[in-house]
Amino acid sequence: MYGFLGPNGSGKSTTMKMLLSLVRPTRGEIELMGRPLQRSTRRTLLADTGSLIEAPPGYGHLTGGENMRLVQRLLGLSDKQVNRAVHTVRLQDQLDKKVRNYSLGMKQRLGIAMALAREPRLLILDEPTNGLDPAGIEEIRGLLTQLASRGTTVMVSSHLLGEIDKTATMLGILSNGKLLFQGTRDQLLARSTPDVLIDSSNPRHAASLATQRHPTRLDGPTVRLSGLTQADTAAAVAMLVHEGIGVHGVRHDTQSLEDVFMDLTGGGGL
Repeated sequence: MYGFLGPNGSGKSTTMKMLLSLVRPTRGEIELMGRPLQRSTRRTLLADTGSLIEAPPGYGHLTGGENMRLVQRLLGLSDKQVNRAVHTVRLQDQLDKKVRNYSLGMKQRLGIAMALAREPRLLILDEPTNGLDPAGIEEIRGLLTQLASRGTTVMVSSHLLGEIDKTATMLGILSNGKLLFQGTRDQLLARSTPDVLIDSSNPRHAASLATQRHPTRLDGPTVRLSGLTQADTAAAVAMLVHEGIGVHGVRHDTQSLEDVFMDLTGGGGL
């Protein structure tokens, strides 16, 4: 499960469209599953790739089953492949409904079923939980985790960092068209230095002293210092003790994926 993160306008959707040959890159190369994506290989590689980009697909005046049969005819799929995809997203009891009467979550599941019907090795999803309620988000999250556990590589972009944090095994962070980071969650957290929090007997005086050397903020009884190494932390504590200020506790602030994301992208909103 590859979580693709970045502020709005950073290039996530464009990157996904280039992977699917919907947008032609101005320069550079693309590889899918270890092979270059070229005119001669495109048909073979994309046959192993499923996708859901932007709005869920499907003709509203047709039923879910009729939409799936269209996909079956276009791709030359078997009944077994279509039935397996429909059951995977648990939509088998809704196939006789017209798609215009589907909830957004059901439309998303239909779109994923269409993408899964060809049994792809790679599944590319752009904001698959966008607009869903908490129950719908939980449902899609469970589905994607299940697919990944079966051996399908799932690339999913999202502005919901909490959702990516719960599901992704690999992360990529994009900003202004540049990949700032790619790796595991632990590797990402190691890239950012958490604030040091110091509880003292005189926090206001402690903050005034520390500000002379480090970016400092006072949070009630706690002095928050940014960008300190272990040596800097030891020196700051020694200075406070030398000035007669009692140090009651020293700890690192807990970091979330969102904290590190904001630090990497310079506070860029999603």
